[in-house]
Amino acid sequence: MGLLYTAGDMSYWAIWLFILFALMAFNELGRSKPWAGITLFGIVPLVLTIFVWPTTAAPGNEYGTGTWFNWVKTYSALAGCLGFMALRFVSWTGKDGQTHHLYEKKWALCFPPLILAINIAEAVLRDFQVFSFGLWGGGTVENLWTISGPWNIMNGIAGILNIITICGWLGIFVSRDKTRDMIWPDMIWPWIIAYDLWNFAYTYNCISDHSAYCGLALLLSCTIPTFFIKRGAWLQHRAQTLGLWIMFIMTVPQFADRIAPIPTTHNPTAFFIVSAVALAFNAGVAVYQLLQIKRRSLNPLHDEIYTHTRPYKAVVDENR
Repeated sequence: MGLLYTAGDMSYWAIWLFILFALMAFNELGRSKPWAGITLFGIVPLVLTIFVWPTTAAPGNEYGTGTWFNWVKTYSALAGCLGFMALRFVSWTGKDGQTHHLYEKKWALCFPPLILAINIAEAVLRDFQVFSFGLWGGGTVENLWTISGPWNIMNGIAGILNIITICGWLGIFVSRDKTRDMIWPDMIWPWIIAYDLWNFAYTYNCISDHSAYCGLALLLSCTIPTFFIKRGAWLQHRAQTLGLWIMFIMTVPQFADRIAPIPTTHNPTAFFIVSAVALAFNAGVAVYQLLQIKRRSLNPLHDEIYTHTRPYKAVVDENR
């Protein structure tokens, strides 16, 4: 991938493809079987936290997995996985003798956008932090190569716009099929693509030589299922694939550096283009949503924005 990456051995791209499909497969397992979800996102990380990560992700290790950001990202991703499972499966019998579900509570529906916004904000702060390092010619920070530049500011702004344009969370519901997926119909393709572009730019800017995996492969592993396997469940796919990847890289930190490295070209032009595209697309989504809010007199904290679109209607018809 000339401008973006330079991998001398094509077998590394075969490994990249294997990682992509492995993430999708384990996501499907965790999505379709509650016992598998509890095991993957509850029991396994508990065991790893006690017995493995204190060694493999120790602060200052040579692979850069011991940073505050990695630890915070790990547990915020896992919190999302477990929280979404609670929304999907927790129910009780009320005093009225009726069965009630957690997702019916409006306060509970605030959890998905909150954990999503926190995850984006963590990355935005990291982009600004990398700019503050002043590594205008590139350098190593916490054992990871990076380069400071206007792209950090551009993409930080794109991330803020991505947070602002999170919408329609009070429309979240659980699908009627046996997998009981968390469906967010207002989160359709414009916002998803905006997120993907922003997040890829973040990984390219801040975790440059790991971005082929934690950016490109990881984003495709949740976007492909959203478009072709279970539409409307993007955030659920994203949380689970992110949790799986972070657990893997915290356990095998040498993977992206020694086992199957796909480094970036370290070309400032590539950094600028990637962040410029992310900023432009997120600005476009923000403008579109603002126009819809004004034209249709919507309250963005309460109303869904995309109810008039075909993708929204298709997701609702398939799952409600």
